[in-house]
Amino acid sequence: MKRLLLTVTTAIFAASPALAHLDPQAHGSFAAGLSHPVFGLDHILAMIAVGLWGASIGGRAIWALPTAFVGLMIVGFLAAVAGIPLPLVEPMILVSVLALGLAVAFALNLPVAAAAGIVGLFGLFHGHAHGGELGAAGVIAFGAGFAISTALLHAFGILIAVGANRVLTGAKMLKGLGWATVVGGLWIAVGG
Repeated sequence: MKRLLLTVTTAIFAASPALAHLDPQAHGSFAAGLSHPVFGLDHILAMIAVGLWGASIGGRAIWALPTAFVGLMIVGFLAAVAGIPLPLVEPMILVSVLALGLAVAFALNLPVAAAAGIVGLFGLFHGHAHGGELGAAGVIAFGAGFAISTALLHAFGILIAVGANRVLTGAKMLKGLGWATVVGGLWIAVGG
């Protein structure tokens, strides 16, 4: 167990960004921003997990968690564009996948403000990564694109959770999706 923990910890801190996104010069800044989150498994897993977790908590969390994530993601994006550094961006993105997956897997029912704070903190790091990968894209168009794409991924997670809750095994299905998110995060951590 100690060896697995050491391996995962080492992989988290050695993580580097995957640059497999649309070229803004060829596709336009908005399209590059819109596609940006869906070309990174780490982003997809974390953003869908935000929706899953918000829906599993229920009530105000359904909109508060995605709103906190997107809001602080924009702050992180603007910080990166302004040249304000943020340490450990890529490792924190990987931590976000693992932590959000565990929150869903264990049906962690925190107060909405606490859950939104956690999600918002992770959004800050995701946004900073997006801002750091801006390249030749226009700031406003790229930012609007990835904010919309992120919100759609959150909505997809909410829809999955709502659909899962309509079947008898909804809680088990959500827990399974949480564990799948954790496994996806571990796969990324070991270089998958």
